[in-house]
Amino acid sequence: MKNRSFVVGVFVIAGLSLFTIGLFLIGNRHEAFARHIEYYAEFKDLSGLTNGAKVQVAGMDAGQVIGIGVPASPLARFRVHIRINQALHGLVRTDSMATIGTEGVVGDTFLLIHPGSPGAPAADGQATLSSKEPIQLSDLLDQGKLVLANVDTTVKNANGVLTSVGGNLNATLDGVKTTVGDVDDVVVGLKQGRGPAGMLLRDEAVTSQLRQTLINAQHATADLSHASSQADTLVSDIQSRQLPQKVDDALVSMKSAAANVNVTTSQLRQTVSEATAPDAQGTTAGVNLRESLTNANAATANMADETEALKHNFFFRSFFHNRGYFNLSNLPADEYRQDRLFTSSRNLRTWLTAEQVFAKDSSGVELLTAQGKALLDEAIASHGDLVASRPIVVEGYSDGSDAGEQLTQSRARAILVRNYVQNHFQLDASHFGVVALNHLPPSGIDHPAWNGVCIVIVVRQPK
Repeated sequence: MKNRSFVVGVFVIAGLSLFTIGLFLIGNRHEAFARHIEYYAEFKDLSGLTNGAKVQVAGMDAGQVIGIGVPASPLARFRVHIRINQALHGLVRTDSMATIGTEGVVGDTFLLIHPGSPGAPAADGQATLSSKEPIQLSDLLDQGKLVLANVDTTVKNANGVLTSVGGNLNATLDGVKTTVGDVDDVVVGLKQGRGPAGMLLRDEAVTSQLRQTLINAQHATADLSHASSQADTLVSDIQSRQLPQKVDDALVSMKSAAANVNVTTSQLRQTVSEATAPDAQGTTAGVNLRESLTNANAATANMADETEALKHNFFFRSFFHNRGYFNLSNLPADEYRQDRLFTSSRNLRTWLTAEQVFAKDSSGVELLTAQGKALLDEAIASHGDLVASRPIVVEGYSDGSDAGEQLTQSRARAILVRNYVQNHFQLDASHFGVVALNHLPPSGIDHPAWNGVCIVIVVRQPK
């Protein structure tokens, strides 16, 4: 009986121990024991942002929305309460901008905080950050409708211009015909001796001169008749080719196309209206779709949390490391320094100083130099096929004056190198990671401090 009680006690103690360890690991995953800092942001339209939504700082998961204050009047704004990891405090400055984004077209809604400029001071806790309203799909549809209206107005103006040109051409041809008739009347009168000009014909002294003048006039009349004939030919050619009719047909086609566009727009609006109409219970399609996506995202997040907890579990950690299941998109500096997979002496490391790789532009922002790009190309090419089959981590370092400047500068340097190497060598983004280590490399490395970057090619540990 005593042995049985002893065995039961051992099992109870072991179960409580495993439960405590699992609770600690899950809490550590959700950063329940980490230090946080809180901010606020205000928006006129939340665009589906909900309490508990993810918060990113410079594209990195940093925290979540812990509260949304509902405005008391239409002129007021929603006040969003934000909580992020204390380690990212150095990226949030007084000129940082908060926006609302979505993961893809119909993805989950999250809040994104853009890092401020290095010259601005760090934002204090409980501060209200500047915000930018999200772009709505309805605004884009209204702009498209305005463009169609402008096209229809342009077509009508073109029709008026063509009509005016045709009228001017007809008036010009009528004037030419009238001039030819007047010249013919003058010549006939001179031959019959009517008027002062006819009387002059009786004077033998000027007869020869008048005769020559008449000859010249006849030549001019012939030339004018020839020009009139050519004008008639031109008009006949225009009529034979049916150019006015073709212009009218083209205008009719353009109007028909504009009408078809209007019909298509009406059908699209009707389809959107039917798709977004409420169901039998009075719930709109948008609400149903949002609830379904929220449930799917919650299930996916729970599965990811459980898998991530297994990865860090004492019994399964080595299995996942041997299989290569590690997350390069989010590498906390403290965990990175203690992880033997990334700090192993078997890994291939290339150390480059800031003077070798970076230079500041006229506004004081660091950029990669031509020399730096050449050194990066040489470093990556020296490892051959390993860069395509092994994970790569870019460690960023900075010897700035304070911890906030070191974190901002070291992360910016690592991201610059990662983006250039990944695009230049066409590497898989899932095998590429960055980590900001301020100025201290991991322990056991032969560099006590550094200012620049280090490219680490991870050599997977054997089983």
